Amino acid sequence: MQKWLLPEYIEDILPAEAARVERLRRRILDLFFSHGYELVIPPMLEYLDSLLTGTGRDLDLRTFKLVDQLSGRMLGLRADITPQVTRIDAHLLNRQGVTRLCYSGTVLHTQPSGLLRTREPLQIGAELYGHAGLESDIEIQTLMLRALQAAGLQGVHLDLGHVSVFRALVTRASIAPEQEAELFRVLQAKDVPALRELSAGLEAKTREALLLLPQLYGGAEVLATARQRLPAYPELAACLNLLEAIGRQLSGEVKELCFDLAELRGYHYHSGVVFAAYAGERPEAIARGGRYDEVGRAFGRARPATGFTIDLRDLADMGNGDLRPMRVLAPYRPGDAALQTEVARLRAGGNIVVVELPGHEANRAELGCERQLVARAGVWTLEPLN
Repeated sequence: MQKWLLPEYIEDILPAEAARVERLRRRILDLFFSHGYELVIPPMLEYLDSLLTGTGRDLDLRTFKLVDQLSGRMLGLRADITPQVTRIDAHLLNRQGVTRLCYSGTVLHTQPSGLLRTREPLQIGAELYGHAGLESDIEIQTLMLRALQAAGLQGVHLDLGHVSVFRALVTRASIAPEQEAELFRVLQAKDVPALRELSAGLEAKTREALLLLPQLYGGAEVLATARQRLPAYPELAACLNLLEAIGRQLSGEVKELCFDLAELRGYHYHSGVVFAAYAGERPEAIARGGRYDEVGRAFGRARPATGFTIDLRDLADMGNGDLRPMRVLAPYRPGDAALQTEVARLRAGGNIVVVELPGHEANRAELGCERQLVARAGVWTLEPLN
């Protein structure tokens, strides 16, 4: 085997893509900073019980595990940064009011989430702690949409759901945990025949409600249908009211907004509204998030929490090309003060200026410059590079 081969679904990020990713990272973090979000940088690995606290089985299966040679305890390589940020809020910062945190870093997955997906996503995201109301849900979702806009994405499609719709139905019906897990599995897969079979022994109104959930996907009419046909439980009405209010606030921010009452992603982790953003022809969500009020309890302090995460590599693939700065080739003339002044001016304006070192004129094309500095009548000007 060649020594330079990498493991499956692990790859280097080469200069062009790395530049796009880094430009996006800086632009999005600056956006977060402007909204009052503070940067944290959690470690790449932690004790396993801390990494997986309150996150459910899905994250456990995605987490690489190893033994710490110093303590003998099990360590995990993070598969998601959000639980780490929750630990920081609950245990280290220990603030009483609203806390806004953001992050950017690599995570590792034992298996790719899709056929063409990497096992080493680059996550960037924001989390808001200490506020349980509608206002914080709207703030975090609006911030996610603005981050996608900052990357040049147009025509974003937003899906909204609420995990407590399903939770209220199974709780009211006193469904056993084993059957709840099976119902969750088939609902997540939108497997209606299996759902019909599994719900056969339930009381009629619960069975009808569960069979209706996969059909409740679409625009505002979905919420109207849900009010008419789902049981008149106060907790269900509260979920629908919240989704309706959020939909009104965000309708002008996206090309299309849909409600999905069978969306159960992160069911054992999330506690309220969940959301996902889509763009272009990509079938997978470009950004995901939701409310997870109970996760901090395992760290000694349950706090209302909502947030989102974006894969920077996916976003860089989809982003608008206008993020790329101009690349300029400058001749090697260290004693030319006028040239050095012009180079400094171009760089200060966000452009890339590459100085051509002597003896490499034949390899000029490899530098990727589209313009060059040329002296005309004693003045340095920009011209296309042939």
